[in-house]
Amino acid sequence: MTVRPSLAVVMDPIADIKYAKDSTLAMLLAAAARNWDLWYLEQHDLSLRDGVAWGRARALTVRADPVSWFTLGEPQDLRLGEINCILMRKDPPFDTEYIYTSYILERAELAGALVVNRPRGLRDMNEKVYTAWFPQCCAPTLITRDMADMAAFLAGHGKIVAKPLHGMGGRSIFVLEAGDKNANVVFETLTDYGQRFAIVQRYLPEIAETGDSRVLLVDGEPIPYALARIPGASDHRGNLAAGAKGQGRPLNDRDRWLAAEIGPKLAAEGMLFVGLDVIGGFVTEINVTSPTGIRELDKQFGLNIGAVLMDAIERRL
Repeated sequence: MTVRPSLAVVMDPIADIKYAKDSTLAMLLAAAARNWDLWYLEQHDLSLRDGVAWGRARALTVRADPVSWFTLGEPQDLRLGEINCILMRKDPPFDTEYIYTSYILERAELAGALVVNRPRGLRDMNEKVYTAWFPQCCAPTLITRDMADMAAFLAGHGKIVAKPLHGMGGRSIFVLEAGDKNANVVFETLTDYGQRFAIVQRYLPEIAETGDSRVLLVDGEPIPYALARIPGASDHRGNLAAGAKGQGRPLNDRDRWLAAEIGPKLAAEGMLFVGLDVIGGFVTEINVTSPTGIRELDKQFGLNIGAVLMDAIERRL
């Protein structure tokens, strides 16, 4: 008798997702197509009891139906370490509650579950700071609390992007040019007058034409197409959540080089599904928490990226 693999997902409320765009749903549909047993949890369903990770989980059924895409069963208390695979797909912010969640999931990992992405990696790989491990792939970047250093960076590069280390979806991203009288206010706001670290990067003008491209890595290998997020005429942010338009394109040689530089290390650290943000051939962020872009690329190029991820998970299991 063959035992079906079990897969649990920790995510934001499934009733509130955007059916046409949600990458987590694409993963779940791919697992359902293999007849895997699915379980659903939110953060508040997790607990740690005498060192054992538990979840108040509900059996999950998903469907490719834009009106009714899921059904949940009654809650059951499960030892998370007995589940074959757990998808950690809770969106940022990466706050202390996210860190506590990663501890619980790490106990599940130690008890035998494959957690995607690995909890320790989620804690260690801040999506903006972790670019420092690959400086050869990045444009000039400064992470500091010092507002004078930020001002000097702006003066040296003429035009920069400034943003917080904990943001997502294009929130609180500023583009500044030398001489901008708002620069000091931006630096004060981002650093809370020197009390918090923030990041500034050289502005990459290619974003206006070719956009901010999301290159997806599955177990270290790139999907052959990238999703270029093109800013609107009245905005500078290449984020779909901020109104950018998603346009797929084949990977170019530079994309493949970046993936080869970064992908193997991430795969070795247990990061099976990662999104590289690439502007003008430079990586600006390494997204490990809950990268998106699956549905758009699947639709534009006839792909099934969720199935590629399930293949990788099966290999790891």
